[in-house]
Amino acid sequence: MRLIPFPDEKRPLVFAHRGLSSEEPENTMASFGAARAAGIPGIELDVHLTRDGRLAVIHDDSTRRTARATGTSGAPEPEFRIEECDWATLASLDAGSWKNPARSKERIPQLRDLFEEFGASFYYDIELKTRAVSGGALESAVAACIHDAGLEERCAVSSFNPLSLRRFKAISPRVPTAIIWSRSAELYAYLRHGEGRWLGDTDYLKPEYVLVQRHPSRARASLRKALGLPAPRPIAAWTVDESAEAARLIALGCLGIVSNAPHRLGIRI
Repeated sequence: MRLIPFPDEKRPLVFAHRGLSSEEPENTMASFGAARAAGIPGIELDVHLTRDGRLAVIHDDSTRRTARATGTSGAPEPEFRIEECDWATLASLDAGSWKNPARSKERIPQLRDLFEEFGASFYYDIELKTRAVSGGALESAVAACIHDAGLEERCAVSSFNPLSLRRFKAISPRVPTAIIWSRSAELYAYLRHGEGRWLGDTDYLKPEYVLVQRHPSRARASLRKALGLPAPRPIAAWTVDESAEAARLIALGCLGIVSNAPHRLGIRI
């Protein structure tokens, strides 16, 4: 049976993409705090597992784009691979000045830092960042962190990697999962049309917004019901920064919108 993400929350669900990343450096406490101040009900964030088992909230596989050693202005920047790096090294990096020099004191947070600071004031879309086809350390760590914070009903987990989602679901069946996809050449060709929904047995879908062109009609939905087939999976689209596009997607029946600038979309929160 598929889970409905955040069934008691107002529709559409609205997620600030990596926090309020149009205003603040992405995936930092400043960005998530700005989302809360703007009254955005949900946040989307990315997690990697470090070499020593910490859950680092950062999007890229490396620090090259969004984090740098402090006091190295003008010098060549060292680059660290997140999964090959210890937390002590990552925790020392400046994660804010790449976007705003005034944010040079921002650091890469851990997932537990977010939960301790914001608790149930948000609903969370946690994207698992892993290319692994086997294992389970990241999935186990995320499931444990959610459980320890008592936030199973406030979290959903998503990923481009359907095998990671399947592993997570086996560990934490109460938390909804979503497959992400786009037409990016970085994604395996066989996953560019949402095929991961079957490999990962996910509860809902997270396509790039340009791929959402239609929604199942009532007639087809009635036929599926008559045949005893499950209802189509709900859709949350990313990354939507134009109000007209948000309105189009909502009119099509999208469950949720992920945006860098949700405060500018004209959606009643």
